Amino acid sequence: MWIEPLLALLFGYLLGSIPFGLLLIRATGGGDLRKTGSGNIGATNVLRSGNKGLAALTLLLDIGKGYAAVFLALQVSDGLGVLAGLGAFLGHLYPIWLRFNGGKGVATLLGVVAALIPTAGLIFAVTWLGSLALWRYSSVGGMLAAISVPIAAFLLGEYAMMPMFIGLALLVLWKHRSNIERLIAGEEPKVGASKKV
Repeated sequence: MWIEPLLALLFGYLLGSIPFGLLLIRATGGGDLRKTGSGNIGATNVLRSGNKGLAALTLLLDIGKGYAAVFLALQVSDGLGVLAGLGAFLGHLYPIWLRFNGGKGVATLLGVVAALIPTAGLIFAVTWLGSLALWRYSSVGGMLAAISVPIAAFLLGEYAMMPMFIGLALLVLWKHRSNIERLIAGEEPKVGASKKV
């Protein structure tokens, strides 16, 4: 039956497409987050707005929507979790409400992975936080964490999920292409450093 998989994908997409960072900044009178810093709708750019509390909340909500999409779909059928997670990730990257111009997907990917393969989610989190602590580049931490997912899936014997995780990691790298250019040029701002628009 094709209707349940389609609904799981659509449900995940709609949940993932909620731009929490944008909504939180707007609700607290901060204007349009897309006109601040990097223009991204994720937690790192919320942090650049100067509000650490909202940045932390954005991070948790972006992780949470990825986790919730998978968790809720799994309550219906074991086979629907992957589709809902894929939908949530794509919804965050390409939300219809923002003309398909969304975030970079790192936090939402963590939520998806943690719900599907908890151990891989732990490896993701350790890689992300460790890289961030070592180099203080949010982009480097996020990209390395995304790359760790298919590697972790391989090491944990979750071979069936590897193709999807490879694809999602490549999408994270694609969304970070401007960051990669700035890293090469030595112009990428570190976490905690101010960045002019």
